[in-house]
Amino acid sequence: LNAAPGRAPRQQVRFLPAPGPGGGGAVELVAARVPVLADHPLVRGPRFKKLKIGAGHRLDVKASGVFVLGIGHGNKLLTDLYNCHLTRVYTVGGLFGKATDDFSDTGNLVEKTTFDHITREKLERILAVIQGTNQKALLLYSNIDMKTQEAYELAVKGLIRPMGKSPPIITAVRCLQFALPEFQLEIHCLHETQQYLRKMVHEIGLELKSSAVCTQVRRTRDGVFTVHDALPRTQWNLQSIREAIRNCQLKVETELERTL
Repeated sequence: LNAAPGRAPRQQVRFLPAPGPGGGGAVELVAARVPVLADHPLVRGPRFKKLKIGAGHRLDVKASGVFVLGIGHGNKLLTDLYNCHLTRVYTVGGLFGKATDDFSDTGNLVEKTTFDHITREKLERILAVIQGTNQKALLLYSNIDMKTQEAYELAVKGLIRPMGKSPPIITAVRCLQFALPEFQLEIHCLHETQQYLRKMVHEIGLELKSSAVCTQVRRTRDGVFTVHDALPRTQWNLQSIREAIRNCQLKVETELERTL
């Protein structure tokens, strides 16, 4: 921002001494327009000394993917989006055959187990149970009478979600890849943490009479924002950020109007 072209300095009228018309060392005052020295960059200093930036749903150091930031007035929009309780989507990788103290593949090894008996069908049955259990929790914490017209209209629009505090809720989960000992899941969830997803991988291993660690947690969607909206590190510049804000503005306004 400070490197961008600035406005021209203000002008002021000053009466400056000038040689008189008759010569002979006579001096007279002549009105002239001169720049205001208070606007000079060396006097004023940088135009922007601080910029308010707010963080959306955070990512821990072992996770990657979509991380939403609010700049300036965008911080209020961050709060509004948070109040919408929008679904987030993750790609989670797992590895059968071992368990660690922090449920990740980089933690301290606790045990090793066999995994040859695990099949994709068995894994998908466990995922179906998890999704069914969480669907009941979703209806419980949404505080909506499911026999009402309001509940029907919200269900049609896909807006049934807890509008207050609740435990982490998995709204959908499916297996993307399965090649023993590795597997990959797509998880749609609310109010989660990345550590909760790692623990979920660990518990899936236990349900399958084995053990598992999480190898990857990558957020691919945060509400209306997807990986296609994200800026890689090489594009962290003013022009790219302005374009990203402009491209996402309509999606954010539409979602806020639809939900709130």
